[in-house]
Amino acid sequence: MIQVSEIAKNKVIELMAADGYDASIDYVRVGVKSGGCSGLSYELNFDKEQQENDKIFENNDIKIIVDKKSFLYLIGTTLDYSGGLNGTGFVFNNPNANRTCGCGESFSL
Repeated sequence: MIQVSEIAKNKVIELMAADGYDASIDYVRVGVKSGGCSGLSYELNFDKEQQENDKIFENNDIKIIVDKKSFLYLIGTTLDYSGGLNGTGFVFNNPNANRTCGCGESFSL
C-alpha cells in the first residue's frame, strides 16, 4: 500500500484540477523506471483509466494506481510534498530504498 500525506493530498487535488482531472474519480499513477543516478527513478502522472495489471489503492481520499512491476519497489512508500529550500515537489519516502541520490528522485535496492 502507498500512503499519501495531507500536504501531498492537497497538492495532488490542486494539480489534478489544473490539468483537467477530478481527484474524486481519476487516479494518480505512480511507477518506477530504470534510470537516474541511483539506478531507479520514480514516475508520477495523472490517469483516467486503469490497465489490466494495475493495483489500485485509496489513501487520504486519493486514488493511486501502480503497475504490477513497480508495486514491488513501492510497498510501504509514503507520497509527500516538500516546499522547502532544497526544492519544491513530490517526495517518495520509500522504506525499501537502500540508497537514494541527493535530489531524492532516484534510488536503489
